[in-house]
Amino acid sequence: MRQRVEKKLNQHLMLPIKLFMGREKSGGIVLILSVTLAMILANSNIAESYFHFFEQEVGFIINGQPHLNYSLHHWINDGLMSMFFFVVGLELKREFIGGELADIRNTILPISAAIGGMIVPALIFLSLNIGTPHTMGWGIPMATDIAFALGVVYLLGDKVPVSAKVFLTTLAIVDDLGAVLVIAFFYTSELSIASLLFGLGFLAVMFIGNRLGIKSLFFYAALGIGGVWVTFLLSGIHATIAAVLAAFMIPADAKINESVYIKRIKKLTRRFEHEETNEVRTLEEGQVDVLTHIQHDTTIAIPLLQQLEHKMSPIVTFLIMPIFAIANAGISFTDLSLSDIFSTHVALGVTLGLLLGKPIGIIGATFLMVKMRWATLPSAITRRTLIGLGMLASIGFTMSMFISTLAFTDELLMTQAKLGIFLASILGGIGGYVLLNKKSK
Repeated sequence: MRQRVEKKLNQHLMLPIKLFMGREKSGGIVLILSVTLAMILANSNIAESYFHFFEQEVGFIINGQPHLNYSLHHWINDGLMSMFFFVVGLELKREFIGGELADIRNTILPISAAIGGMIVPALIFLSLNIGTPHTMGWGIPMATDIAFALGVVYLLGDKVPVSAKVFLTTLAIVDDLGAVLVIAFFYTSELSIASLLFGLGFLAVMFIGNRLGIKSLFFYAALGIGGVWVTFLLSGIHATIAAVLAAFMIPADAKINESVYIKRIKKLTRRFEHEETNEVRTLEEGQVDVLTHIQHDTTIAIPLLQQLEHKMSPIVTFLIMPIFAIANAGISFTDLSLSDIFSTHVALGVTLGLLLGKPIGIIGATFLMVKMRWATLPSAITRRTLIGLGMLASIGFTMSMFISTLAFTDELLMTQAKLGIFLASILGGIGGYVLLNKKSK
């Protein structure tokens, strides 16, 4: 009876969940549902409780004195989102070592396109808001949401050529790096030099540990969280930058290389074949011992960087980002009027920056590089495909939303920025899908 129940649970519940989580588009779907839930809560009869919930303060009391006492909303944006940026940092390091960014000659076109796609949106926003206190929002339309953009591409399957997928992926990676640098240099509050120096000291210890060959997860977790993250949080530099820097200190080499691993596994599997067996479901002690060694060797053959990326990516995709969306995407339309929305050019600047600036910057930079013969456009990427990719790049949800929380403290300005992000992302996603939903001839 028990076995039958377990089999049904695995077949009808666990297996579908695993398959869903393994798909590229699943993260985008969960994020859309989270945004929808936030909008429903913000406009329901429990809206006041919804907004008040994230205003509650959480911290530590030591000797009667509060420490790290921040609102729940602050903890989500500076704490949980640090995990998102940590994974971004791991992905960036992997790409620099052996991925799309390893050889600059092969990536000069998408890198140039990404830079164009960041500069033009910022200029559009600034042109509409120059001379006002709202110019700090220029970084909002610069960012592309990788999860959504690539989710749409994978929905289209083989209608999008592989070279176009590589182009967009590389562009989005560079875009993420650009967003991280923008946050670090332009969205930092007053600095505490002492805390910053302590943070850099902890980073130096992590770097030295890496060079000495230390592969302990506890070592990097203790220094990264208890050292780098906390000191950066206290220094005034946004804590998410600490997460990216800490990620770059994680070892990218394994304890044993591939050839040693292969020899060990061959030896252990031969040993397992000659171990005494039995006729019951449990294994003999010798078999368990061999499998334990195989499990250990398999673990240490995977670089710590990739172990962390593999384990943390699902947590970020299916927990961190939905929580961030629920905490930040709620817009109440109860007391909001058109005059409020257009009382400044923030919403218009964000919308046009993303929807027009992204495609114009990406396409313009691409054609310029090709025209100057500094790069070659893959033959499979037609003009229609390039425009479609440019439209998808205007989906700026997660990173744009995050930057808007750094740029503005005024609720109305944040609401205007969010509306601009939503409108541009929806129109860009639909436009990109329609343009790419046709196989290149």
